[in-house]
Amino acid sequence: MCALGLALVLAGCGSGERAAKGVSDQASAAGGGASLTGAGATFPNPIYAKWFDAYAKETGVRINYQSIGSGGGIRQFTEGTVDFGATDGPMTDSQIAAANGNVKHIPTVMGAVVVTYNLPGISGGSLDFDGPTLADIFLGRITRWNDSRIGALNPGVTLPGDDIIVAHRSDGSGTTFIFTDYLAKISSAWQSSVGSATSVQWPTGLGGKGNEGVTQLVKQSEGAIGYVELIYALSNSLPTARLKNAAGNFIEPTLKGITAAAQSAELPPDTDFRVSITNAPGPDAYPISSFTWLLVRRNPADTDKAKALSGFLDWMLQPAAQRTAADLHYAPLPVPVIELIRSRLRES
Repeated sequence: MCALGLALVLAGCGSGERAAKGVSDQASAAGGGASLTGAGATFPNPIYAKWFDAYAKETGVRINYQSIGSGGGIRQFTEGTVDFGATDGPMTDSQIAAANGNVKHIPTVMGAVVVTYNLPGISGGSLDFDGPTLADIFLGRITRWNDSRIGALNPGVTLPGDDIIVAHRSDGSGTTFIFTDYLAKISSAWQSSVGSATSVQWPTGLGGKGNEGVTQLVKQSEGAIGYVELIYALSNSLPTARLKNAAGNFIEPTLKGITAAAQSAELPPDTDFRVSITNAPGPDAYPISSFTWLLVRRNPADTDKAKALSGFLDWMLQPAAQRTAADLHYAPLPVPVIELIRSRLRES
C-alpha cells in the first residue's frame, strides 16, 4: 500500500527527472503530427488546455478537447466518438460494463471543489461552513443568509436577511460528483434524499452548464452560493469559504490542503485508481478534494492513435508537466501514484 503525503508530492518535483531532449524525442516518436480528440470534465480544463497546447508545440501532436462535463465525456468515450474521455467522477461498474470493460482510469492531477458566494460587503475567506449546514442549504432547508446556523459558524459577521440563491450544475458533472460525494458522507439527510452522482435531482436552485456556467450564475446574482473548481473562483475574483474538515478544523482550499487530503488514500498494486478522498481525515485536509481522471482504452482499435495517446500520457507524468499544475492551483500527483500509473499502463 502507498500513503500519499506532501513529502512525496514534493519529491515528484525534484526526483525522477528525465533529460528534456529525451522526453521530447520520446513524445515525437509517439506520433508527431498526429491528432487526438477528447471530451469530458470541466474541472481540469484549465490545466488540460495548458498541457495540450504545450504538448502540441513540443511534438506536433494536436489534441482537441471539448470541455462538456464528465457525464458527456463518459458518454462519448463509451460511444467511441472520442479517443479518450475525462471525468472527475469515476465510472461506475455498470458504466464500465457498458464500455465492455475496455477502460482504464488514469489520474492526472488533484484539485479542490470550493464553495463560493456573492455577498457584497463580506470579503473572501470571511465565511465558514460545515458539511451539515451546506447540505441543508442545498436541500433548500436553509433559505436565508442570516439563518442562525450560518450565524453560529460565523460569529462577528453581519449576515444579510437576503434569500439564498443556490447555483448548481445543470449538466452531468464530475464536479457535482465530488461535491455530492462529500455531502453524502457528511449528511444522512443528503444521502437518503439526493445521494451522490454526476447528475442528481436538485431539491432547489438554478442550474448552470459547466464550471463556467455556475461561476457566472454566482458572479451575477447577489445572494448566490455555488460550487466550482478552485481556479474558476480565483480567476473570477469570487470568494471561497473555509470548510470544517473531519478533524474539526476550518480549512481554506489550498494545495497544502489538497495534498493533506491525499494522505488518506492507500492504493494497492492492483488498484484501478477509483478512489475518493473527500472528507479525508487529518488536521490540514481540505474536505472537498479529489483526483481527476482520463479514460483510455485497454485495447484500442487504432494503434497509431494509441501510440500518440501513450506518448502524451508519458509526457504528462513527467515532473516538468506535473509542476505546471500548481500554477493553476491543482496539486501534482505523488511519486508512488505516478509509478503505479506507469505500471498499470503497461498492462492490457
